[in-house]
Amino acid sequence: MEHLQAYRAAGDGKHRANKPIEARARSRRLLIAAAVLFAAGIAGTESKAQSSPFAPLAGSWSGAGTVALDDGSTERIRCRAKYAPIGPTMELTLTCASDAYKFNFTASLKAEGRSVSGSWSEISRNISGSLQGHGSGGHYELLASAAGFNANISLKTSGNKQSVAIRADSQFRGANISLSK
Repeated sequence: MEHLQAYRAAGDGKHRANKPIEARARSRRLLIAAAVLFAAGIAGTESKAQSSPFAPLAGSWSGAGTVALDDGSTERIRCRAKYAPIGPTMELTLTCASDAYKFNFTASLKAEGRSVSGSWSEISRNISGSLQGHGSGGHYELLASAAGFNANISLKTSGNKQSVAIRADSQFRGANISLSK
C-alpha cells in the first residue's frame, strides 16, 4: 500500500495511467469546440447568402439551348452562367456559343423589393444598356434596352435547374436555355 501512495505522490497526486485519459478528454473538448466554431461560421455564411434576394441564383451553372436568328435559322448552343449575389446586388455573366455563334452577356443588378434595375453589356458586339424588371425567389422578368435594341429576358429557377428565355427585336431573335448547377 505504501508503494502505491509513494507512486501517486510522485505523480503529483495523479496516477500515470490517468494522463492519457485526461489528454484524450482535453483533445475531445478542443475538437468539439472547433466543430462548434466551424458550424457557426458556416451558418453565418449561409444566412448572409440567403439574405440576398438573388440567393437562389448564386453559383456557377451550365447547360444548353438554342438561339434563333432573324433569317429564321436556329443553332444549338452551350452555355455557362455565373451569378455572384452580394446583399441586394448581383453580378452575372452568361456566355453561350455554337460552332458559328457566340454571345457574352454581363450585367450588374440591384433589387429593391420586387423591382430590379441595373446595366448590361454584350461584350462581343460592344453593346450595352439598361435593365429594368421585377421578380424574386429566382424568378425574374427583365427588359434589356439599348439604342435600337430591346430584349425581354425571363429567368426561372427551381432548385438546381434554371431556364432562361430571351426574346429580342433585332438580328438576334432570341434564345431558350436550360441550365443546372
